[in-house]
Amino acid sequence: MAKKTVRTSKDTPVVDMRNRPTFLHPFFGAEPGTPSYDVVRWLNRRVGSRDIDHFTREHDPAGFVKEMDHAGITVAIMVARSVPGVRVSNKDLSAVAKTNNQRLIAIASVDPIELGREAALAEARHAIKDLGMKGLNLDAGFYKKALKADDEILMPFYELCQELGVPAFVMSGPTTPDLSFNDPLAVDHVAKTFPKLPIICCHGFYPNVSAMVTVAFRNENVYVSPDMYTFCPGGSLYVEAANGFMRDQFLFGSSYPFRPMKQGVEDFGNLGLNPEAYEAATFRTANRLLNLGLQDVAMESAAE
Repeated sequence: MAKKTVRTSKDTPVVDMRNRPTFLHPFFGAEPGTPSYDVVRWLNRRVGSRDIDHFTREHDPAGFVKEMDHAGITVAIMVARSVPGVRVSNKDLSAVAKTNNQRLIAIASVDPIELGREAALAEARHAIKDLGMKGLNLDAGFYKKALKADDEILMPFYELCQELGVPAFVMSGPTTPDLSFNDPLAVDHVAKTFPKLPIICCHGFYPNVSAMVTVAFRNENVYVSPDMYTFCPGGSLYVEAANGFMRDQFLFGSSYPFRPMKQGVEDFGNLGLNPEAYEAATFRTANRLLNLGLQDVAMESAAE
């Protein structure tokens, strides 16, 4: 009788769907002694980091990749932010990605409230077509004028993503300034309107886990990436769903620098995901969604 070999991160690539270098912006802890630096340490404590100063080790792209190597991460998906207080330009992020374009993947971000819708659409198109960024992040509830994910202002951005064949990333989570905008039910409307568009829900709209899982159940084009919130109270429901119907819609993310990369990989491996769900979350689904072209390692079988 054949026995299936369970893979670990040593056997197959690991794609980290939410990983940003500290040096990108003070928001990520780039400047010791600042309020932002203290917030990064505070959030690390809140989400169970065993080393709350881990993010101080890397200061340039080479140091960042070294941290990835230490953690066993093959590819880092770097999602830009463009909201008041956190402006990471698409040009700067794409330049970081080009230092190691096989392992560092950049996702664009725009602020239609700040730029105006038409200018933001033009910037999004430029970032994807000219700068080679592989998706578009929308910080709906974090703009100066908070929006729900299905606000009419944002609908042309989803249409653009569908036209260009890249996924839309929707930011969410418990740090949304007004929690009433942290509403996964709005994603249901977007998914129904753009059924061919992959929609990746960053932070998994935590703590609204049940509603998020329900939206994913109804829409196979909705993907859930709860990253650090997977390990917070109630996060086990994401795992339960991933072991069932949500297997191909669940994505791994370390949420670095707000949680250590290596701890993220290790903790994710101990969640109780079945082998198929683990492989889908850490490699297969991201590889398909972002056309990464990563090669799988053949699974071995042993006879009993």
